[in-house]
Amino acid sequence: DKKDLICEDDVETAFGLVHCTMMGVPKGNRPTILTFHDIGLNHKTCFESLFNHKDMHEIMQHFAVCHVDAPGQQEGASTLSTEYTYPSMDQLSETLPMVLQHFRNVSFAQITIFFCMCLLKLKHPDMVEGLVLINLSAHAEGFLERAAQKITSWTHAIPDTVISHLFGKEEIQNNHELISTFRHLITNNINQSNLQQFVKSYKSRRNLEIERPVQGGNLNARMLQCPALLIVGDNSPVVDAVVDSNSRMNPTTTTFLKMADCGGLPQVDQPGKLIEAFKYFIQGMGYMPSASMTRLARSRTASNSSMERNRNRSGTNTDEQRGRSHTDVSMESTPGAEHGSSGPTHSVELSC
Repeated sequence: DKKDLICEDDVETAFGLVHCTMMGVPKGNRPTILTFHDIGLNHKTCFESLFNHKDMHEIMQHFAVCHVDAPGQQEGASTLSTEYTYPSMDQLSETLPMVLQHFRNVSFAQITIFFCMCLLKLKHPDMVEGLVLINLSAHAEGFLERAAQKITSWTHAIPDTVISHLFGKEEIQNNHELISTFRHLITNNINQSNLQQFVKSYKSRRNLEIERPVQGGNLNARMLQCPALLIVGDNSPVVDAVVDSNSRMNPTTTTFLKMADCGGLPQVDQPGKLIEAFKYFIQGMGYMPSASMTRLARSRTASNSSMERNRNRSGTNTDEQRGRSHTDVSMESTPGAEHGSSGPTHSVELSC
């Protein structure tokens, strides 16, 4: 079956070879779903449980998927040459248009848990129709984190560094099977020398520097204008960072979904619920109007108390428009209140 066709290729870019896996055949009238993984993972360990889930089959019938692995992070990768300079996050984002050109696609809808997809949208807005961002942190590493990194021995700390990046303290302390599984994958499925360079590049990233549009505000501010779905588990180690990132997004095009009883990897922990949210998001972009929906509770609500909503860390507030219109969304948060409007919002609540 053509939709099950899998093609692997190493794409030559200005910053080295990028391993890509194309699933299905791109449709001319629809974007291709592009994925990019987090540090310590590759497309298999990051997204396999999500794309192999039975509820994803319906989406796969409508869209081709292109999985992108960062240089040297795919299974069986050789150690990168000592003469090779690992790309920065900005440079990694510049490899993606080259992937687009290689597969002759003009636009992508993206599902990612990585920083560089936002950079791609900021630099090449016409290439991206929508963003699904898991665990987005718009800020670079702080001074204390950098100091701790210098004190710690790199060669022994990489698996621990990645585990603490991916999972919260509660998961690390209580879910020993999950942590053991991913520690094994991080240690044995990824070339450790290459991983060290990838982690170093990530920790050297700069701030994303996006701002929520405000009437009379900075006209030169960087904004993500396309529809975006921000996802985080309520036990994620970066939940506060994602709330802050949401406060910097355009509320008319952004949905924020905080998943209850969920850890650092929602696509592994609760793939069915994530897929359901993804289907709503795709519908908001004008695709899959007849998709089946079963998991997410939907209720109309008008909210005048965004700060109280943030204190309670409640669910997502969304104002949806169907057809080819965007999904209008708002979730105001205390840390970024100065970035957004303070008026009431009429919304659809997605709870899970």
